[in-house]
Amino acid sequence: MKVVVPVKRVVDYNVKVRVKSDNSGVDVANVKMSMNPFDEIAVEEAVRLKEKGVASEVIAISCGTSQCQEVLRTAMAIGADRGVLVETDAELQPLAVAKLLKAVADKEQPQLIILGKQAIDDDCNQTGQMLAALLGWPQATFASKVSIEGDKAVVTREVDGGLETVSLAMPAIVTTDLRLNEPRYVTLPNIMKAKKKPLDIVTPANLGVDVTPRVKTLKVSEPPKRSAGIKVPDVATLVAKLKGEAKVV
Repeated sequence: MKVVVPVKRVVDYNVKVRVKSDNSGVDVANVKMSMNPFDEIAVEEAVRLKEKGVASEVIAISCGTSQCQEVLRTAMAIGADRGVLVETDAELQPLAVAKLLKAVADKEQPQLIILGKQAIDDDCNQTGQMLAALLGWPQATFASKVSIEGDKAVVTREVDGGLETVSLAMPAIVTTDLRLNEPRYVTLPNIMKAKKKPLDIVTPANLGVDVTPRVKTLKVSEPPKRSAGIKVPDVATLVAKLKGEAKVV
């Protein structure tokens, strides 16, 4: 069974994000970048399936600039067998990424695609669902447990009311949640081995995909700063302020 894992290069989750002075977007100059944490969980799950003997090959895919090779090498250090970079300098929105992934999936013919439920930079939570629609495959989102039983993927997913278990006929799409697993620590020997693993580079034009943005960002701004709290001497004063000033009672 072949497993494809899309991975995205994002600002590291430990970095405080700053908005550009002209409010055109987020400042990523001289900022530490890393793999999207949800995608890292997806890579770990795919590698575990391979270690169990369920998957035969794990392919990591990334879409973006040439620097995205870094996250592909990280994925291969975790255990992916090879990488594919769809290289472009264009702004990639979820639908464009889904179209690129569909084109790669049509070529690779995987039985399972595992990806993070969302990226921590735009929080769109759309790519997995769009990819499932384009491919016409069943999908299970927000997965907290994945197991393969014959030609079906049994996925426990997190919903508002608790947990839901679904069975998907493969090929299928699975998007990962935080509680699915804890990614392993990447060791130096594996990092060195990853440098020798094959990494193919293609362009959207090679895949016949138009990645022109359909949504235009007009302005990016930081949330307003919260005002300082105040202390009140007694409950009566608190109630009076809630009624008179806050007007919430």
